[in-house]
Amino acid sequence: MLPNVSTSSARPPGRRPPGQRARGLGELRWPELDDPRPLLLLPLGSTEQHGPHLPLDTDTRIAVAVATAVAARLPGLLVAPAFGYGASGEHAGFPGTLSLGTRALELALVELVRSADDTARGVVLVNGHGGNAAAVRGAVRLLTAEGRRVLAWAPRAAVAVSAGVPVAAGDLHAGRMETSLLLRLAPELVRLDLATRGPAPAISDLVRQGVRPLSPSGVLGDPAGASATEGATLLEAFAADALATIRAWPGYAGPTPDHADRP
Repeated sequence: MLPNVSTSSARPPGRRPPGQRARGLGELRWPELDDPRPLLLLPLGSTEQHGPHLPLDTDTRIAVAVATAVAARLPGLLVAPAFGYGASGEHAGFPGTLSLGTRALELALVELVRSADDTARGVVLVNGHGGNAAAVRGAVRLLTAEGRRVLAWAPRAAVAVSAGVPVAAGDLHAGRMETSLLLRLAPELVRLDLATRGPAPAISDLVRQGVRPLSPSGVLGDPAGASATEGATLLEAFAADALATIRAWPGYAGPTPDHADRP
């Protein structure tokens, strides 16, 4: 039996000493999750090949970085541990790719958000992997129909362009944008000496054939020109876009839905 431990010093996630970084959900103890309940940011990523020069968890790192930046700027937000497996069937054939598939991912997201009823007043799915999009849409549609507060956000090329970052039409995977972001977030994991230019196929070809037949390296686009400075610009632009999206969402403010009204 564990000795009795006082919880009198528990501190709600929204009340932290000045200068101390916001803690994530995984770092808290349950008594610290008291009213007012937070809005939960759930980073979604993947474990899949990102060419010979980027780590397998590239998408997850980007989603976590955006969620963390948003939580630092907007009160009442809490970052959950990342969900680092997604729908990555298009990357089959490359060692290191672990995929749930669209249907399994959708079911997992539905159950995760449902289970958050006792923790948060709503959930924002911060998606860092394009292959997750269909599963995220399906989960949001069902959860919204059930009366839950759930929102999805993902990076858009238009946001990068608006921030002054050049985005080539074929920069689809492990190209300049993702390489720049990883040079900003985890430069020690980037092997620029192994970076190689890949083809820029049509999305229809990518969906039909998958990546391996189109690009033996796994790269779709060109990492050339990537930089940590550009990565910082991208991260700031994506965080600002996510922040604006959440602020404009009716689910961000207002009364907490009654548990009794939920299935």
